[in-house]
Amino acid sequence: MMTNTLSPPARVLVTKIGLDGHDRGSRIVAAYLRDAGMEVIYTPPWQSVPGVVKLAMEEDVDVIGVSSLATDHLIVPKLMDALRQAGLGHIGLVVGGIIPEDERPALIQAGVSAIFGPGTARDDIIVHVGALAVKARERRNAELTEIAQ
Repeated sequence: MMTNTLSPPARVLVTKIGLDGHDRGSRIVAAYLRDAGMEVIYTPPWQSVPGVVKLAMEEDVDVIGVSSLATDHLIVPKLMDALRQAGLGHIGLVVGGIIPEDERPALIQAGVSAIFGPGTARDDIIVHVGALAVKARERRNAELTEIAQ
């Protein structure tokens, strides 16, 4: 199993937006990331976009993982827009769950880094989320440097 290489550890928010209450997959992924040494902030189902943005800001997360089994992934572009408007465009975003193939391009176009379907290997999720956390910190540091100049 891969482990976290960031110091301090990568901070990942695992959440469900919308009305989908199926959370078994998100709980499993949260455990994978935690066991790999990442700090995981886990929310119960039924989160709102503003609530996720607020929590992401308060918890200073590097990556947000959204789980969807019942079309709630269609809300993700609104989440990406809200993150950018809040000055959190550096945060990486991944989506997991049942995502129809024809709906995936819109998520990628909105800024989603990866879509993990059922059966995705644990190490693939850990490696991708870890790498995304590194990129998010690099983007945030670049933004802070630019502001300071």
